[in-house]
Amino acid sequence: MALSPILVQKYNRPVPRYTSYPTVPLWEEELSSSGWENLVRKAFKMTGSKEGLTLYIHLPFCESLCTYCGCTKRITKNHDVEDPYLEAVIREWSHYLGLFEDLPKIAGIHLGGGTPTFFSAQNLNFLISKILKSAEVLPYHEFSFEGHPNNTTFGHLQELARLGFNRVSYGIQDFDLTVQKAIHRIQPFEKVREATENARKLGYTSVNFDLIYGLPHQTLETLKETFHRVYELKPDRIAFYSYAHLPSAFPAQKSFEAFLPNEREKRALYDAGKKMLIEMGYEEVGMDHFALPDDPLCKAKRSGNLHRNFMGYTTSPSEMLIGLGSSSISDIGLGFAQNEKNSSSYEQILKENRLPIIKGHIQTEEDKVTRKLIMDLICQGRANVPFSIWGKLPLENMQSLFEMEEEGLVRIDEGTISVTSEGMAVVRNICMLFDMRMIASKAQKATFSKSI
Repeated sequence: MALSPILVQKYNRPVPRYTSYPTVPLWEEELSSSGWENLVRKAFKMTGSKEGLTLYIHLPFCESLCTYCGCTKRITKNHDVEDPYLEAVIREWSHYLGLFEDLPKIAGIHLGGGTPTFFSAQNLNFLISKILKSAEVLPYHEFSFEGHPNNTTFGHLQELARLGFNRVSYGIQDFDLTVQKAIHRIQPFEKVREATENARKLGYTSVNFDLIYGLPHQTLETLKETFHRVYELKPDRIAFYSYAHLPSAFPAQKSFEAFLPNEREKRALYDAGKKMLIEMGYEEVGMDHFALPDDPLCKAKRSGNLHRNFMGYTTSPSEMLIGLGSSSISDIGLGFAQNEKNSSSYEQILKENRLPIIKGHIQTEEDKVTRKLIMDLICQGRANVPFSIWGKLPLENMQSLFEMEEEGLVRIDEGTISVTSEGMAVVRNICMLFDMRMIASKAQKATFSKSI
């Protein structure tokens, strides 16, 4: 059942996406490089040496600017930037190797960006081979990368498949040409078909499409046509994201501001898209994510083993995520750290044999309790709320929860919060009511994207 227009208007407010807790704007930032290194050593002893590590590698370069994009990127057509950047990433990985007591086990690798396929297939082979030679790959590993359909060649897919990559995610966004022109992301359907079929020919077990609703010039008719084209290729997973309009942070978004759907129209796009996905045989995994019933994400949700981190929903049991590359974020359970965002500065810091950490956060015991609560809500749709949290909730937050119960968005039963199917549309709003850091700081919510 779709949310009523009244509830859409009520809950369409800036709220965090909760890929971490605390969210990055609320980190205490009292973590030095040496303090981070000590946390990494401790986390490796506690969990990393047994469960293995997941690596996120940020490759920031793009040849052209997609005007909707809010990622950290560097626009250039000069491919001479590839070699020095990869050398810096390898230096960073070598620094981490010096912190581990034993040979690390790799449970997962994800190449994100930017555009990872900006790099040549040979250079990606060079990078991943260097990393794998210094580690043990676990049998149940998941290696994935983000590809632009226009420049993901058969060679890219083949080289990465030889290295153990088995998942690929293509940024589609929308197939309508008018929308594509507005967001400067023109990619013909045949290029997407070719990239998808090449992945399947080479044995990739999962193909994901990223789609966005709320883009300029989108209508119910154009969205329906996009989904018809998607169904022709039937990817294993689909991420159906809300467009985040933040022109103060990303000025290029101003170029199409006059052509964006209003809030009511945008919500109608999501409701129609979700309905079509369900009719196409996909299951809702969680916030923005859908997958075919036999996909590991769906199985993990049914078994209660679904996780969420900076890369989105995952089945990886590894608690230790190490981020390599400019702007990347590490999450090791005990704390977080983010790298220098500027790629040139990132490279210079690594030449000085220092980790390029610019901000971080050490988890308190309350942080750990709150994080579990929020992640349970987002991943399982249900959470036990400890008394230590109930006792600190402001009266206005309690009142909001009771209102949500009356509206059919949550059920409250003896300290347990359950999110209804309608409530999943505003699960970020529900989580925010338990965000102890936000409650304590009275944070300005306008720094986050809107929830609907």
